[in-house]
Parts: sequence; structure tokens; C-alpha cells
Amino acid sequence: MDRSKQVILSGQLKWVERVASVMDDKFRLPGTNFRFGLDPILNLIPFAGDVSGFIVSASLLYVMAKNGVSRKVLILMAINISIDAIVGAIPLLGQVSDFYIKANNRNIRLLKEHYREGKHQGSGNGIIVLLMLILLVVLAAALYISYITLHWLFTR
Repeated sequence: MDRSKQVILSGQLKWVERVASVMDDKFRLPGTNFRFGLDPILNLIPFAGDVSGFIVSASLLYVMAKNGVSRKVLILMAINISIDAIVGAIPLLGQVSDFYIKANNRNIRLLKEHYREGKHQGSGNGIIVLLMLILLVVLAAALYISYITLHWLFTR
């Protein structure tokens, strides 16, 4: 990578790190090492909080995609964001989980491993296949449970 690209990327990575820190670990609970950011606070506002956190996370993902991060890293980052959004949308559990599922910090860790250690190179096709298999199993289980439930309801 040429020097000018490294300088631009370094500036982008710093910006992304700062935003991730504000969202996930900017504040510390006094007397403890427990850290949290704006994400769990914003998520106290129904729907708007979840959407705003997702938009910030997706924006960070977009910046990294624009700066040439590998497809595998993008897939792993999208999985982190999706898990955070899906669990965060569950009432009560979502509010609590926002203090512990810190997708932005996980994504920063992935970026550092990618750029500094050369990890997570490649297309990510194996991850996509695994996700498709998991979704297929979940869909099959949901259909089976639906069938059993309907069968039980209509044979009573």
C-alpha cells in the first residue's frame, strides 16, 4: 500500500475508532471498570434509538468498505451489527444487551487485526455458506414448530 493511501486510511480508522468509542465505551460507571456508550442510552427511546444506533454502525461499515477492507471483514462486521440490532430490538433484553454487545468495538478490533496483523483476508464465501446453512436450519425448525402447533390446535 502506498504512503498516501496509508495516511488516508489511518485518518479514516481514527475517525471510525472515535465514533465507535462514543457509541460503545465512552463513559465509565464510577468505582468500576464497567464502560458504556451512547448506544444503550439512545436505545431507551423505542425504535428511534435502535434505528440511530444501526445507522451509525452501518455508516462505519460503509466507510470501511469504501476504504478497501476485505470482503471477509465486511461480512464479519455486518454480522456483528446485525446481531446487535436483532437482540437490541427485543424489549427489555435489548436494553440490557446494549450494555454488553458492543458491535462497534468488535468491528474496530476486526479492522485492527485486518490492517495491522493481516488477518481476515479473503472473500468470506465460507462465512456466507455457514450463515445460509444456519438460516436454513432455523427456517426448518420454525416450519416444523408451526406445523406441530397447527396440528395440535386443529386436532383438539
